[in-house]
Formats: sequence, C-alpha cells, structure tokens
Amino acid sequence: MLALSSATFAFAPASPVARPAVRGLRPVMQEAAAVEEPPAPVFDVKKMAGVTDPLGFFDPIGFCDDASEGKIRFYREVELKHGRVAMLASLGYLIGEQFHPLWGGSIDVPSFVAFQATPLQTFWPAVVLFISVIEVFSVFSFNTPLGGEPWSVRADHAPGDFGFDPMGLKPTNEAELKEMQTKELNNGRLAMFAIAGMVGQEAATGGKLF
Repeated sequence: MLALSSATFAFAPASPVARPAVRGLRPVMQEAAAVEEPPAPVFDVKKMAGVTDPLGFFDPIGFCDDASEGKIRFYREVELKHGRVAMLASLGYLIGEQFHPLWGGSIDVPSFVAFQATPLQTFWPAVVLFISVIEVFSVFSFNTPLGGEPWSVRADHAPGDFGFDPMGLKPTNEAELKEMQTKELNNGRLAMFAIAGMVGQEAATGGKLF
C-alpha cells in the first residue's frame, strides 16, 4: 500500500506555484502610444504662402508637377531673393533719378546707365566679389550634392529666413506669419514686373521715366 501510494503521489499534478503579478499589455501599449511623437505634417506645395485669390495656386508651366520638396523649397528661395532685390531696385530706380547728391550731383542721367557714368565701374570686380561672399552663406541651406539632390533646400530650412530681423517684425503666430509671407511674395512679384518694365522703357527710349 505504501508503494502504491508513493506511485500515486508521483503522478499527481504539481501544486500551483505563485507567480509575480504581470501588468496587462493594454496599459503598457497605451503608455507607449502616448509617448510617441506625432507624425510630421505632409508637405503640400498648395498650402505654402503665396497662394492668393483669385488665381489660387498658379503654376501654368508646371514647375511643381514632378518636383521634390527640396526642389520646390529651392524655387521659393530663389523667388524670394529676386523679389526682395526687385523691391529695392524699383524704389532706388525712381529715387535715384530725382535725388542724386553723390559726386557733386553732376550725374543726372537715366538710372539705366547711371552706374556706368560713375567712377564705380572701375570697381565692378570688387562689387561682384562682395555679392558672391554674401551669396555663399545661402549655400549652407542646400542639400549636399554628394548622394543627394542637387539644387535643393533642406526640409528644416524655411525659405528666405536668414535670421535677419533687426526690427522684430516677424510674427510669432503661424497664421499671421503666413499672411505676412504672402504679402512679401506678392509685393516682390509685382516689383519684378515693375523693374523689368522700367529697365525696358529706358532701354527703348534712352530717357528718364519722369
């Protein structure tokens, strides 16, 4: 009987062993989801600043059809630079013909040929060098051409933003900033047409605008 009882105990199931409490998977997954960063916004060229009614998104030639985000940012950077230069040129073109106190005020010619009438034309290579040095700083916002897309701007760089805001005019509100950027773009686009018309008129007539 002892032998039989021993055999019976040998085949008896083991007593349950206490296990440490394990947290459910659902709370852990919920916490992990809460820690995850929100997805980055998808780039859409039609949501950039500069889209204005009644034309809306205006790209009749289709520059943006197959262009990457970096290439479109490069196009916007170029547009901003040309617009800013054109705004300064349009103002200077008009004022320079009416107010020209330098060199004794004797250089009273159309703005189209005013630079050639000054002694500054001797220093033209120095002027080009100075402009080139300034332009070099914008290269740091480009994607590297070694293995990357040439002539494209990094996604973390805002086109036209070079950290120059001495008067503190840049709005902190995103909607207000986009509105100001749109105004700058539209004024720059108008100025590019304006300066082209001014130069063309003086080149054709050989006289001043006014």
